[in-house]
Formats: sequence, C-alpha cells, structure tokens
Amino acid sequence: MKSDRDRRVDMLLDDICYEVRETREFTGCSALDPRVLDAMRRVPRHAFVGDQLQDRAYDNHPLPIGYGQTISQPYIVALMTDLIRPRDDAVVLEVGTGSGYQAAILAELVRQVYSLEIVDELAVAARERLQRLGYENVAVRSGNGRLGWPEHAPYDAIVVTAAPTGIPPALIEQLKPGGALVIPVGERIFGQQLLLVSKDLRGRIEETRILPVAFVPLIGEAEG
Repeated sequence: MKSDRDRRVDMLLDDICYEVRETREFTGCSALDPRVLDAMRRVPRHAFVGDQLQDRAYDNHPLPIGYGQTISQPYIVALMTDLIRPRDDAVVLEVGTGSGYQAAILAELVRQVYSLEIVDELAVAARERLQRLGYENVAVRSGNGRLGWPEHAPYDAIVVTAAPTGIPPALIEQLKPGGALVIPVGERIFGQQLLLVSKDLRGRIEETRILPVAFVPLIGEAEG
C-alpha cells in the first residue's frame, strides 16, 4: 500500500506532466526527461517548507519560506532543471538557494552543485538542511548571486531562481562553452520571461524565450 507521501507525489507528478503538455507551444517541450521526474519523486519537498505548510508541501504551487522569498512551483523547478540537460558529470551553479529544494533536485542529477544565497539566515538553514538530508555534493554560501562564484567556474550550467532586470555579465562569463544558463528576467510589473541562454563552443551567446513567469526579484547590487 502506498504511503500518503507517495500518493501526494504521484498527484504532483501528474500535475507537472499535465502542465508540461499544456505549455509545450511555449517551451517546445512535450515531456520531461525521466531522470528529472525521478529526482522530483525522490526529493522530500516537505523537508524544505515550514511546519505550518506541511499539508501544502506537494501542491504544485510556490510557497513562502520567509524573508520575502519562496520555494518555487514544482513544475517550474522541473522545467528549469530539464532545460539545462543535466549530466551525471556536470558542475552546476545555482543562484538563489532559498530553502535548498532546487539545489537538492540538481544534486540528484549532477556531480556537484554550488549554490549562492544572499540572505544569510536562509543560506545557513539551507546548508544545514541539505547536509542533514545527505546531499554531500552541494556547497552553499552566502553571497551576491549577480557576481557568481568565480572560484569554481566555469560551470556546465547555471540555474537562477530569482529575477534580475537583465542577465548579470558575470554569469555569462562563468558559463562554460557548450553550457546553458536558465534565468527569469524582467520586472513583475512589466512581466518576466524565463530565458534559456546557450553559449556555443566559440563563446557566442544565444537567448531563447521559454515562457512568461513570476519570480521574486534577484537581490544584490550589480557589478560596479
């Protein structure tokens, strides 16, 4: 007999797959990589939300995590993860750790995740949570995500979970040739777009609009 969590996860994955099909005209994606869906099944989303939100942990909606931040909608997490085409040997930078949920999904699929969070309290809590759950291939630190984490660059992929008004140049610089950056860009009042930014082997950049989204703003000063 399936547990309550398993039943809730089944319903969540059904919702995600439905949304993928419904948005395929925007995204060009009619089905997610099974590896991504398996990661979504394995990661306990309830461990990344507060006690008062446990009954909503497997809803296909964003949820508040404090400090004006949110844990993203599972469909968006799955889509952004799928867009970077994660490989077992990849090294990925995440900008905007939040509760650590996206980092955990990535950690199931790639060799190493480096994650930046500008809110110190969230960075500390996410680091402790990920360690407690056994994610030894995630490193979290507090810092300005606009500047990236140059010590470990270049990255095979970069995932940004908050919206700047433009793509930070440092993230383009730290993306490996052949890599992919997925990032929401724009202001909520005027509309945001999820972008897939590809860097070819010669370092040329191509931007593809994926679909309209609504993310919290990326906090932190731009490069001087």
